[in-house]
Amino acid sequence: MKINGISYRSLWRPSDDASSIRIFDQTRFPWAVELLELRDVGGVAEAITSMQVRGAPLIGAVAAYGLVFALQDDASDEALDKAAAFLVATRPTAINLRWAIERMVKHLKTVPEAGRVTAGYAEADAICDEDVQVNESIGRHGLELIREIWERKGRQGQVNLLTHCNAGWIATVDWGTALASIYMAHDEGIPVHIWVDETRPRNQGSLLTAWELGSHGVPHTVIADNAGGHYMQAGRVDMVIVGTDRVTAQGDVANKIGTYLKALAAHDNNVPFWVALPSSTIDWRVRDGVKEIPIEERSADEVLFMTGLDSRGDASRVRIAPLGSPAANPAFDVTPARLVTGLITERGRCDASEAGLRSLFPDTP
Repeated sequence: MKINGISYRSLWRPSDDASSIRIFDQTRFPWAVELLELRDVGGVAEAITSMQVRGAPLIGAVAAYGLVFALQDDASDEALDKAAAFLVATRPTAINLRWAIERMVKHLKTVPEAGRVTAGYAEADAICDEDVQVNESIGRHGLELIREIWERKGRQGQVNLLTHCNAGWIATVDWGTALASIYMAHDEGIPVHIWVDETRPRNQGSLLTAWELGSHGVPHTVIADNAGGHYMQAGRVDMVIVGTDRVTAQGDVANKIGTYLKALAAHDNNVPFWVALPSSTIDWRVRDGVKEIPIEERSADEVLFMTGLDSRGDASRVRIAPLGSPAANPAFDVTPARLVTGLITERGRCDASEAGLRSLFPDTP
């Protein structure tokens, strides 16, 4: 995707320093576009924990390089297992992180210690390249849904979509999951308009999704999180499309806090609710998402404070609750499969059920 007309991935190894990686500091968007250089496992863990890098697929890809960094001085099995456990613990909900680390460990344990760093870079590079291809495929399958809506509307007016959090190219290596089909529809000439949930408390919608869509020229409107149901009741939402951090074997969906409420509103108003995901986001070891998926509890400060531009155009942090008031901050919620119209994967669309998932992924144990 592009920033100011220049094509970027969200993660890359610079040609002049291939032993490091570059990412965008996502805590600085949209007020500034700043790069971070990562070259050790501690820096990778901090970037993931602080959400300088975020989005389940991108977290997994960055963590893969972090594992390689950890092997620079000690490539033994013991060091490999220790680094893997350290990285997996940085974000407990997003399954792509564990998926990427387990893939790396499985591959590297077949390689002699002396060759593990080189092999590790090659495998991490492959994870990134595959992510781009997978997300483009997800976009193609989601595009079909938007085309169908446009045809049902007699190619009149516009297609109104609602999304929550950020599932765009800066949450992946490129393209994005939920937003990939939106970009493709826009580029094809379908007049899409996106309702962008602000996504409190970190405002990934109003800060990141709105910035992405605006940079690509996609018409959009930022709305308060509580406004989505109103627009659905008014018939002004044709489809909800979101990403996800983990999908269970029976089709339950863990995504940014507030997604469940959007699914309830969509269900009550007969608005299709679709979830876009790569197969690496499916956790076949978990069935009941509400009971089994760990929900990350983040700092209360994310709820008690907000950052934005002040009247002088400077980024400022302000408290929005009384001094002494406590806050709770669950980062994710779980949408039961019964509220999900369907899942969009790189292999196509399916029902949010084990039968639906296995119809696309019959080779999974």
